[in-house]
Amino acid sequence: MIKGKFNSIKNLFLLKNYTIPMKRILSLLTLLLFITACDDGDITVDVIDFSEGQVLKCSIKDVYYKVKGSEMMFLEIPSTYFVNDQTLTDAPIEVHLTSTIKVTYRKYASETSAANICPTAPDATPNLVEQWVATEGIVQIKSTAIKTTDADGFVKITGYIYNINFKDITFIKPDGPQVQSNVTFGNYTTTTTPLPFGFDTEVDKSTCSASDNRIFNFSASEALILDAADYPMLFANAVTPISTPRTALISATNKLSYRLYSGPINNAYFCLASPTSPILLQQWDAVNGIEATSGIIEVETTTLGTGFLHTIHLKNVTMKKGNSDFNMGPDYTFGTFVTNP
Repeated sequence: MIKGKFNSIKNLFLLKNYTIPMKRILSLLTLLLFITACDDGDITVDVIDFSEGQVLKCSIKDVYYKVKGSEMMFLEIPSTYFVNDQTLTDAPIEVHLTSTIKVTYRKYASETSAANICPTAPDATPNLVEQWVATEGIVQIKSTAIKTTDADGFVKITGYIYNINFKDITFIKPDGPQVQSNVTFGNYTTTTTPLPFGFDTEVDKSTCSASDNRIFNFSASEALILDAADYPMLFANAVTPISTPRTALISATNKLSYRLYSGPINNAYFCLASPTSPILLQQWDAVNGIEATSGIIEVETTTLGTGFLHTIHLKNVTMKKGNSDFNMGPDYTFGTFVTNP
């Protein structure tokens, strides 16, 4: 009898010893399940990578897209945000997402193409498997001019590259929201018609008034205009030595501008107080010169019969509009004109 009670007490003691660690294990398992249950979808991040390849635009609507196999990402934004100008290094264009400016990611059942987004009625094949719509975020656009240089060193702008990124963007996925600080969309490239610069070598002094010191070079709808406060010195009726032409710097008073209009122009147009037609399309203004370095107006004068022939050269002149600029080369001939004593 005593032995049986002793065995019962022993068994109870052993059971308690095994029960304590089991409770600890169960507690740990419960805690792990609790942590797992707290996952609201923000912990797991699905990576979107569209960094390779060019951004393309639909021809009939303002949708910019990229395709990667069965995946597609597209941006709906007015084309007016892609201006023909460079952005400053620390001042990109930034646009918040709205009901009309949208970013969408799609996954299809098989390979996809522009046919799934560009038509007014998108093709339903291949079938759409998953779609994420961005509800918050910023579209960031950085633009850079594409330039080409001819044999004379004259630089022309032939297009712009727009680097597009999405900042602090929130996607609503089937399993919940996902926030990413930066998503690289890529580069969208446009082409632009270079400025004609179809000028000949003959220029004209303004006849609007005796005190008007503007000199024009016209070519159909474009004009290159030198407004020279230093006119009496630059165009004196005296021959210049070959090695020492007269010079002045582009400045607030010696101004040079290029203008492109919607139609043909002439000297009479510039004599009007407020001309309305043709319309000015573009104006580029010369950057102020630096002594012996850039922005130099150079005039060589020789005799021509009883008059004097003045040949105007522009040395290392940079023209600027907005944040974009181009250089006219080391020696651009503005043209020649004759004065009489």
